[in-house]
Amino acid sequence: MPVKHLTLKELEAGLGEIRRSPKDEGVLELIVRRPVFDEREVLAAGELDVAEGLVGDGWRTRGSSCTPDGSPHPDMQLNIMNSRVIALVAQGKDRWPLAGDQLFLDMDLSEENLPAGTRLALGSAVVEVTAQPHTGCKKFVARFGPDAMKFVNSPVGRRLNLRGINAKVVRPGVVRVGDVVKKI
Repeated sequence: MPVKHLTLKELEAGLGEIRRSPKDEGVLELIVRRPVFDEREVLAAGELDVAEGLVGDGWRTRGSSCTPDGSPHPDMQLNIMNSRVIALVAQGKDRWPLAGDQLFLDMDLSEENLPAGTRLALGSAVVEVTAQPHTGCKKFVARFGPDAMKFVNSPVGRRLNLRGINAKVVRPGVVRVGDVVKKI
C-alpha cells in the first residue's frame, strides 16, 4: 500500500504531542545501524564507541561534505531524532529507519532543552550534543514528502530540532531499546 505524505497542516497538528516530550528523562525507542549506503539494521542493542560511534555503522567510511577533506565529521558521529516527530512523519514504526538517524529518543531535543555541550546518559554510555546542525537532505524529502522537510526546517521546527540533533560519544558503552535517557 502506498504511503501518503502528510501535508504541512497535518504535520503542524502534531506539534502539541511533540512539545509534550519529556525534558530531563526519556526513553531510547529505536536503534538503527547503517552499515553501508542505503542499508539499515534495526538493533535491540548497540555498542557506542568514542572512535567508531555506533559500532558497525558506516559513519567513519561514509565521510562528510561538512569537512574540508571529506573525512567523517567528529561532531556528526550520531544522528538523534525525537521519536514523536518520526512517528508523525513516517506514519509507521517500520518506516522510522528511513530517516537515516541511529538513535530515536522520546525526549525534547530542542535547543532550549539540549543545547550543544549537554550530555546524555543512556545505557552505560554517555553522548554529548554537538552544535553541528541536522537539517535533512533530499532523501528525507523523497521518503517523507516536501511538506515534512518544510515542517522540520520551519522556524518552529529548527527551534525544536524536529529533524534531530548531532552528537558524539564521550563514554563508550552498550545501549538497549527501552533504556532510560537522562540529562547529566
